[in-house]
Amino acid sequence: MILGLTGAIGSGKSTVSAMLAECGAVIICADRIAHEVVAPGSEALGEIAEAFGSHVIHPDGSLDRQALAAIVFPDPSQRRRLEGIVHPRVRRVVLNLLSQHVDDPLVVLDVPLLFESAYESRCDHTVSVTVSEEVRRERLLRDRGMTQEQVEARLSAQLSQDEKNRRATFLVDNSGTLHQTCLQVAKLLDRLFPGNLPTPLVRPTCEGPLPNKTQ
Repeated sequence: MILGLTGAIGSGKSTVSAMLAECGAVIICADRIAHEVVAPGSEALGEIAEAFGSHVIHPDGSLDRQALAAIVFPDPSQRRRLEGIVHPRVRRVVLNLLSQHVDDPLVVLDVPLLFESAYESRCDHTVSVTVSEEVRRERLLRDRGMTQEQVEARLSAQLSQDEKNRRATFLVDNSGTLHQTCLQVAKLLDRLFPGNLPTPLVRPTCEGPLPNKTQ
């Protein structure tokens, strides 16, 4: 089974992804892949430097993400230009990984732009991690150190949280405690696999140490 996992920025999607990994699910993380395809010396990074200028590259050859974000988030045309460089490469890696895990009982496709990039067509079910707007904005301002303008720019680059929730098969509300979120993950697994979970999946105990809450 392929489960598409998404959530608006600041929702705590990575928390739910970590919990599912603890339960034995295979996690394919598009963000991690996106970082890998723009590694120093990569073809994609060279195209980014050509498209947006050498100032978006650090002296050590790595991508200056803040400098690039300042260009692409306020300007949809520039954002589409960047996506045209990165997204096809990410998709190729994602599809290759999916082909390697066809025998695993649960593969989680962790993609922030799941619906925007039409990955849901590859999924049996989808889940949206949601939080209250107040909690989400507080996390972005406090935990990520964003300005209000940066928050608005990033939110406008994605589908609204309401639209993600409407299109998803399941919801996980991450506004409360880790324990409350874990209980919802357990319920999600029960709904995906009524009865006994297939090996090697296990239900979360929701007791003791839980994955770090990395928003």
